[in-house]
Parts: sequence; C-alpha cells; structure tokens
Amino acid sequence: MSTSTAEVTQEDRLSQSEYRERLRELPPSAKLVAKVLESDAPLSQGQLADESLLPDRTVRYALNRLEDAGLVGSRYSFKDARKQVYYLNRNA
Repeated sequence: MSTSTAEVTQEDRLSQSEYRERLRELPPSAKLVAKVLESDAPLSQGQLADESLLPDRTVRYALNRLEDAGLVGSRYSFKDARKQVYYLNRNA
C-alpha cells in the first residue's frame, strides 16, 4: 500500500461518477470495504475486518483491488505508527 501525507491532494480525489464507475468493476468484498470506509474512515485493516465481518485475508485482497483502481489511499496511523489506516479517494 502506498503511504501519503494526512491530507489528500485534489489530484487524488475522484468525481462521484468516476468513483462509482471504477467501483462497479470490483468484487463484492471491495465494494463492502469501500462502503465501510464511507462511514468510518480512516480505519486500519483490522478495524475494517471487524466492521465488515470479513476475514483479514479478504480485507487485504479488497484493499489491494481498491488501491489498484485508485479508490483508496493509506497513511501511517497517528495513534500507532506501526499500522496503516485507509481512506477513500473521492469527493464527499
């Protein structure tokens, strides 16, 4: 996963229609993880697994697919620098 600063630049943001189009092509697990991130971002992989009720391995796969599509970004957690937290790259 890529690391970035806490602030998401405007270039990283997607329009609502572009976001939905990219998300449409992804597997259901990635859609569920994106939905969880819509309401509770930023979250760690473990938190995503807890919130989505998906296994860690499935969440990891979903995050990789979301990152490949440019829909999710990550940064180090301010609370625990050993962990990454994930957020959506889209306009709210």
